Amino acid sequence: MEAEEDKCVKFENELRPDIKQLIGFNEIRDFPTLVNKSRICDKDGKAKANYYKAVNEKRAKDLGRGKPYDKNGKKVNEGGSGGKGKGDENCFK
Repeated sequence: MEAEEDKCVKFENELRPDIKQLIGFNEIRDFPTLVNKSRICDKDGKAKANYYKAVNEKRAKDLGRGKPYDKNGKKVNEGGSGGKGKGDENCFK
């Protein structure tokens, strides 16, 4: 029985910190149960990460749709201090 507990402790010490945090406080000393619970936590963590990744990608895609006009009613590509005005082409010889 002590050999199985040592095996469980060694297995827990090799887990990633996020899984170890979820599993460690349960003090599971049955090795097959510990392995199964660890797999479940890993699978759930990956599913959670994939969900939030998809949500963030969708949000970023929605934010990319800019309005063609700014708040002042001017087109984004027209006017302003960054564009070329009349006579700018002949500034240098």
